[in-house]
Amino acid sequence: MQVDEIYFMIPTCRLRDVAQTVEAYDQHFWRNGHSPILIVCDDSSPVAQEKYYPLLERTSTHSELYYVGPREKEEFIGFLSRRLRDKRLDGLVKNLFRPSYGGNRNHTLMHTLGGLMVSSDDDMRPYALMEHSLESLGEGEVSRGRLHRTGQNGYGPKSFDILGSFLDVLGKRAGDVPDNYEKGEVLVDTAMHLETNVSMGLSRENSLILERGPVPADAVVKMAQTFRSGTNDIDAMDFADLFLEDEDQIDPDGLNELYVLVNFRPAVTNRNWRMDCGVAGYDNSFGLPPFFPTRLRFEDYIYRLWIQQDGITAAHVDSAQNHTRSNYMRNPVAAEIFNEEVSNLLKKKIKDTVTRVDELGIAFDYDGEVTAEDAHAVLDKVAAMYARALQASERATRPERKDALRLFAANLQKAFYAFEPDFFHQNLLRIVDDVVTTIKGSIELWPTLIEICYFEKDRRGLPRTKVNNRRAS
Repeated sequence: MQVDEIYFMIPTCRLRDVAQTVEAYDQHFWRNGHSPILIVCDDSSPVAQEKYYPLLERTSTHSELYYVGPREKEEFIGFLSRRLRDKRLDGLVKNLFRPSYGGNRNHTLMHTLGGLMVSSDDDMRPYALMEHSLESLGEGEVSRGRLHRTGQNGYGPKSFDILGSFLDVLGKRAGDVPDNYEKGEVLVDTAMHLETNVSMGLSRENSLILERGPVPADAVVKMAQTFRSGTNDIDAMDFADLFLEDEDQIDPDGLNELYVLVNFRPAVTNRNWRMDCGVAGYDNSFGLPPFFPTRLRFEDYIYRLWIQQDGITAAHVDSAQNHTRSNYMRNPVAAEIFNEEVSNLLKKKIKDTVTRVDELGIAFDYDGEVTAEDAHAVLDKVAAMYARALQASERATRPERKDALRLFAANLQKAFYAFEPDFFHQNLLRIVDDVVTTIKGSIELWPTLIEICYFEKDRRGLPRTKVNNRRAS
């Protein structure tokens, strides 16, 4: 692989804070002898872009920095429309690349066609929180971590060669990865359901356990990820649990506890249900499946299904990053819980009806049906948390804490349509049907778009703007 085929992508909708992320990772890569192409894929509005783009121009980087924002994306979608020559497909194209969790990531896939892509979210940082006294991992244990109070002693930041660890495995056969990699069938998280990655309840400590199994030596590592500290992809329900348990906390969006890694080791597996696209890398040499184009937060679930096929593997690499969890432009916890519960329902339905998996996508038979039992299962779970919040408010002695709990309960009630079963069921049906229809149409169109963009990128390049920033000495 040539250096100019290695891309580091930062997908964002919060352009205000991205300059800090760019400089932190650029400095990290340079210290470790790397100089990938840096690209910011921005879902900000044109107004926000005009306001905060100058912050990117004030950065100082060793690597070339490019920007793909509202204007570049509009130009790109127009190009696809002209090449397809079918106005009936314009809606699908716009949905595939619209501002959303999956839409922005699909732009990153197109801009890195033919190369290796490493992607980190805008609130990630190139170090990890590690306990000072490292503990030995048990038999089959790949990682262990636990919650610590913020400001507590006993842990600190530790830096790893992130890009180097990805280059050790991406695009390589499983038989050629470094000897220190464990190999097995799948990693099981002791705190999560395996196939949906849904939390089994707030856990203060968890481990990733490797289930043994042969990994074909000629299987290619198409997807990899680092380990993660900070919040470790914590569920919104768990985040709410932390708020309800801490009698001193008055902000449900605050984070008074951090996930700290105890130890970890790299591994290659045939399957990866624990995929974390916020700290992931991909072999995009010949194209990859699209992320689900949705505003619900399960855009990467397609990769957990896609990685099940023979001939490809996934890796957890020998490095870790930290999630700083910015609250800027983040939905309230109650809204995140709604998003999460609808996503969990869709994960189960899609997983149970998959009919085909190929090089650039999947197919499934789920048509968007939601039963009354499905709706009740969601409402019962959230209604129990609503009751806990009200009970906690009655026990609270501080007025600020009491008000915060009541507000959280009111937001839950509002997000879930006052827990009225018929009204909730009706709206859930509408949301799920829209999401499923968009996903199915997008996956069918994707291979055609890959072919168009592959040749255009090689010939003239896709629309992007070189940031006129300073080059670091």
